[in-house]
Amino acid sequence: MFQKIQLSNIIEEDVEMVPLLSIEEDDNTNSDNLPKSVPILPLRNNVLFPGVVIPISVGREKSIKAVKKAYKQNRYIGVIAQRDTTIEEPEPNDLYTIGCTAKIIKMLSMPDGGNTLILQGVKRFVVKQMHSSEPIIEAEVEYLNDIPMKDLQQEKAMMGNLKEMANKIIELSPNIPNEAKIVLNNINSIKFLANFITSNLNIELQDKQQILETNDAHERVQMVLKHLHQELQLQELKANINDKTRTDIDKQQRDYFLNQQLRAIQEELGGDMYQEEVNRLKEKAKEKKWSEAVAKSFEKEIGKLQRINPAAAEYSVILNYLDLMVELPWNEVTKDNFDLKRGKKILDEDHYGLDKIKDRILEYLAVLKLKGDMKSPILCFIGPPGVGKTSLGKSIARALDRKYVRMSLGGLHDESEIRGHRKTYIGAMPGRIIQSLKKIQSSNPVFILDEIDKVGKDHRGDPSSALLEVLDPEQNTTFYDNFLELEYDLSKVLFIATANNLSEIQPALRDRMEVIFLSGYSTEEKIEIAKKHLISKQREAHGLKASQIKVNDKALQHLIQFYTYESGVRELERMIASIMRNIAKSVATEEKYNAAIAPEDIERILGKPKYNHDIYTEHNPAGVAIGLAWTPMGGDILFIESTVSKGKGRLTITGNLGNVMKESFNTALTYLQSKADKLQIAKEAFTEWNLHIHVPEGAIPKDGPSAGIAILAALTSLFTQRRIKPYTALTGEITLRGKVLPVGGIKEKILAAKRSGIKEIILSKTNEKDVEEVPADFIKGLKFHYVETMEEVLEMALEKKLVKEPLKFNLNGSAAEK
Repeated sequence: MFQKIQLSNIIEEDVEMVPLLSIEEDDNTNSDNLPKSVPILPLRNNVLFPGVVIPISVGREKSIKAVKKAYKQNRYIGVIAQRDTTIEEPEPNDLYTIGCTAKIIKMLSMPDGGNTLILQGVKRFVVKQMHSSEPIIEAEVEYLNDIPMKDLQQEKAMMGNLKEMANKIIELSPNIPNEAKIVLNNINSIKFLANFITSNLNIELQDKQQILETNDAHERVQMVLKHLHQELQLQELKANINDKTRTDIDKQQRDYFLNQQLRAIQEELGGDMYQEEVNRLKEKAKEKKWSEAVAKSFEKEIGKLQRINPAAAEYSVILNYLDLMVELPWNEVTKDNFDLKRGKKILDEDHYGLDKIKDRILEYLAVLKLKGDMKSPILCFIGPPGVGKTSLGKSIARALDRKYVRMSLGGLHDESEIRGHRKTYIGAMPGRIIQSLKKIQSSNPVFILDEIDKVGKDHRGDPSSALLEVLDPEQNTTFYDNFLELEYDLSKVLFIATANNLSEIQPALRDRMEVIFLSGYSTEEKIEIAKKHLISKQREAHGLKASQIKVNDKALQHLIQFYTYESGVRELERMIASIMRNIAKSVATEEKYNAAIAPEDIERILGKPKYNHDIYTEHNPAGVAIGLAWTPMGGDILFIESTVSKGKGRLTITGNLGNVMKESFNTALTYLQSKADKLQIAKEAFTEWNLHIHVPEGAIPKDGPSAGIAILAALTSLFTQRRIKPYTALTGEITLRGKVLPVGGIKEKILAAKRSGIKEIILSKTNEKDVEEVPADFIKGLKFHYVETMEEVLEMALEKKLVKEPLKFNLNGSAAEK
């Protein structure tokens, strides 16, 4: 497009020049009349041609001095374009070797110290020698003569073509005034016409310089015609686009107008603007190891993308879908490390204990090593919080040299989070399973499904049912995502689910997983974990050195027993962090402190002990028994309290209890009534006295049958006024026949008993095998009594002697003290 001819566009000479008017050059200009040495004026962004008159503003110091010198001598100055327009202070090597001698027609001094010039190009020259004589650049030049056109008819025809195309461009360009036609039509020299048009054409500086350097007039005109033809095509295309969109301008907003222009451009260019995106997708597709069905689907979608208008809403949907296809790791897997010794070492480094799980992982590694190809097992780690279920997944990934990804299922309500949305929905996305695989670029990662027992279920869907396909080794080879709409093989993924409560997992889902229980840690294990992991981790997190703090086993044991009450080690880690912060403050303020932490230092830093275990070991009154309970948080101690008051034999049960536990109270009371004579309990005790049974910590829900023998022992103790032996806890289910049945969570209950200072535990004979699985260090100091009937329980649990001043029930229903 021609540059707009107006004087107000004059700016720095080295930024842009706008031709003002042109004077036909004198073909007979004698180079002998021109100086052989001229000051040089570097130009940026334009080239001066012979005969063309331009205004120019000179602002650089060197340029001003060169102009002034030329103006004083003979008004001739050499004008040469810069090779690199970004250079502020060009040197001789930064300029082209061919330029144009210019005559300074007029020079005006400006208020800012610069000068405005009117220059007329005179004759082309080539630099013979250029030298920088401060503060200006001067050059020895040799003037160039044009090779004239020999065929006058051809010259006349080419001149007509030049004028015709230039006039068409002026008509199509709204920014060029019609007066430009008059100037063109009055030019009679083809050489000057070519110079004038080239000077006004908006083409690259290198192209203008090439035309200037061409000696053959015929060749020069051909080059100008070529650029004119390109400019004319561009202007015609713009005019067509404007014609297609002009009718809609009055009806639509500006954004609609722009969309119409974009559509017209797309139609004219045949989709070339978006071909680069299509080529990128095709190149990535060549690298994929996908099946024939996937390749066929890709070709179908890529063909649809090429046909659709990019302004259409469906274009972005298809593009996102194809991006997902080429980004997914189809059959791309990482190489497993089958070094069993290395795997065992890594698992032992990261986690203390947990031998059962470590053995299972090593077994899987061994089979994989021997067979070469094996469907990954679906493991489910069940255990209280803080025992290392999630972090164990990271260690397994490190041992196998696989990538690791974690997906939290807690509070998940929408099935589409697993299976994805259909593409027809606005904002549709693939499910989080597919998204995670895309992110890590591997088809065989270790995939942690965290908190699988806390998946929600409501009117929006049932995500746990959607997980049935994911976690079934027979089905997950063809996992179907609603967004992807293709089958994806998940069989190589090692899924590991974690949960706190097995009963909260849907039965069908539970049946698909290999459940491994992680019990809580004993005090000895917690000490080792703190020494090997927690202390060093928190010390580094608080910027302390090993020499600045040391915690011995005695201090750790004190911290664990009196400041934490948990199955895991999270609360222990928080307590250690509190100690580290206190030490860090002392180090930062340069206070004196004891680097070797002792139990008394712990009390000084953390305050008085938070937990008191004496209440579990002291002599409780008659009617009080200690039971053992299992919770998702680990094992716990449970008090069963009972008392009587004058009434009509009403039974009151309190303590936020579930139906199963309430049934245990009724069963125990019925059994006790049936054995009243044998236990020397008056019948009136059950009919004329109200019985109230309470389980403390009423804010916490409690349920399950395992407190059965503790409830019966408490009631028997109340009615016979024989205390239960101190340091004794009971756990087991009872029947109306007086049998003691086994219960679960034995290891957690044993750990809870040991934490609380219990010395003797009464439990079912059938649970003996569970106790044998517990490491000997865990049960050191504990005595176990295995029973089969309630008579054995009462024989072992109750003291022989009666309490002082026992309660007696008379036949008339009154109570009297002995």
